[in-house]
Amino acid sequence: MQQACAQGRRFTFYLLEGFAQHAFTSALEALRLANDILGRQHYSWRLLTRDGQPAQSSCGMRTVADGRLTSERDGLHQPGRAHMIVVCGGHAIPPADGKAEGWLRMSRRGGLSVAGLAGGLYTLARAGVLDGRRCAVHWQHFPDFSERFFATKARQTAFEIDGELYTCAGGNAPFDMFLRIVEDDLGGDVANRVCELGLSERVRKAGERQRLPLQTRVGIDNPLLIEIIEQMEANLADPLKLADMTPTIGRSRRQIERLFRREMGRSPKRYYLQMRLERAHLLLVNSSLPVFEVAVACGFSSASHFSRTYRETYGCTPQGTRLAELAHQQPSRSTTIEPVRVLRAMKVA
Repeated sequence: MQQACAQGRRFTFYLLEGFAQHAFTSALEALRLANDILGRQHYSWRLLTRDGQPAQSSCGMRTVADGRLTSERDGLHQPGRAHMIVVCGGHAIPPADGKAEGWLRMSRRGGLSVAGLAGGLYTLARAGVLDGRRCAVHWQHFPDFSERFFATKARQTAFEIDGELYTCAGGNAPFDMFLRIVEDDLGGDVANRVCELGLSERVRKAGERQRLPLQTRVGIDNPLLIEIIEQMEANLADPLKLADMTPTIGRSRRQIERLFRREMGRSPKRYYLQMRLERAHLLLVNSSLPVFEVAVACGFSSASHFSRTYRETYGCTPQGTRLAELAHQQPSRSTTIEPVRVLRAMKVA
């Protein structure tokens, strides 16, 4: 743990089990490099876990904690408290934790800034601190997160800063988000030097996209086609008819279908269906929503129609996908308890 300086800023990093090492160290490195440039420890940090024991990251590396949650919560109103709490999660959706969520609510009421990295956003959302606020959610978490937390303004951006709330999708983006903190605190010159030391040629701004541009992702540059696909992406729960998509004005249905077949190798209807099924797959592996709710969230009128269509594409039922994901996440469990897990998963589905 760093030693705090009199005029510096202090951060508490709360590590959830399975946190993403990449996202955590990206945030920490922006602060460390700023300290190196200044020649003093302007930024200090403390690492917490729920019980004070080392936390295991998603890559298996264990990180030693400086303290437990209760010690930080008890000192919330004491001198030397942190200026910002950063909840570090990973790809897995963390379980509900009343103590951590209560701590975050008290921290916000006490005027502390709060940040969430990757899956750590779920803890912030359950605490209610994201209600009515912009938040950046990883595109893999986005379908599930937006279904669970209607009160938030979830966005598929790299990071968002909404007042004293900082949220980040993960990956490399925490470096960019914490660089904004450095820039606000110490000015652009220090932030630019951090970039140089970190070999970062470009710093993203709040609100920038997290995924590759559509042109790069699908390998097309036809403006009409891009506009239609963007409308499809924005309307997965309530699919639009081709005739209702605004850029098709002045184009016949046959012309649009020929364009899709030439550029995408399939009809618009088939392409749209595959997009909806991809969203459904993400919900199945990243959420516990019942299959019927997954079907509705992806624009299917019935669970039976959804299951049949899903199986035709993925070669297994939605329940089969969910069971396979459970087995992948818990490979060390004994086969003797497999039937129990299967029954529970089928009840969830």
